[in-house]
Amino acid sequence: MSLQWYPGHMTKGRRELAKLMPSQDVVIEVLDARCPRSSSNPLVAEIAARKPIVRVLARADMADPALTKQWLAHFGELAFAASKDNPSHTRKRIRELTRDKARHRGPDKDVRALICGVPNVGKSTLINLLMGRQVAKVSDRPAVTTRQQTVELPDGTELTDSPGLMWPKIEDERGAFRLAICGSIPDTALDYYEIGVFAASYFLWRYPELIKARFGVETDDPATLLTEIGKRRGGLLKGGAVDITKAADLLIHEFRHGQIGRITLEAPPTG
Repeated sequence: MSLQWYPGHMTKGRRELAKLMPSQDVVIEVLDARCPRSSSNPLVAEIAARKPIVRVLARADMADPALTKQWLAHFGELAFAASKDNPSHTRKRIRELTRDKARHRGPDKDVRALICGVPNVGKSTLINLLMGRQVAKVSDRPAVTTRQQTVELPDGTELTDSPGLMWPKIEDERGAFRLAICGSIPDTALDYYEIGVFAASYFLWRYPELIKARFGVETDDPATLLTEIGKRRGGLLKGGAVDITKAADLLIHEFRHGQIGRITLEAPPTG
């Protein structure tokens, strides 16, 4: 199965980012802490050229803390995990990292930072957290932000938000599946059964205890898990057959809302 989704406004968004980049001091790339590698857009480094990139792992409160720690070590000093539970820490780290990388502007000049990331990765939530109030529209659907907007943070930083940007062709199919599970690809572009089997396989391999606790099912077979979820959560069709697609939908949405537990879909490379 090939998952590709690249609506027309993203081509325009890419051009606008490239045009805006020379005026910016720092790029803030927001990644999903549950799939940091898969949610890292290769176009960001290409467009940023030599601009410093600060990587923010959003939704860290929903990710496996042990793997988040490994990912932070992998990315290095220009990365940190953001959590809605500790907004003051997030504001402090953004201020420290952006100002450190914009020292050439001098102490009296405000920093200009561009925030970017794949659709539905948590950019708007991060902006609202930094502002201390809601200024950006938040949704659990991708491609809600469709145009650039600039806000001034309380510390004077000029922050430009850009629409969620995908790249034209996702070569890594497993990475595309992870993006789909996390909600960066719209549901209308998904085959829920195939994505559900992929998710169930991974959850049972890495987090079997969380699955058992949430659904009361103990198995190592993804098809069995989805069947049992359908039976226990109102996914029966006429005649008693199980609606596997509905079961897969339920599994994925409970993951997205953090109802299964703190799960990360990939580990950093080793060696």
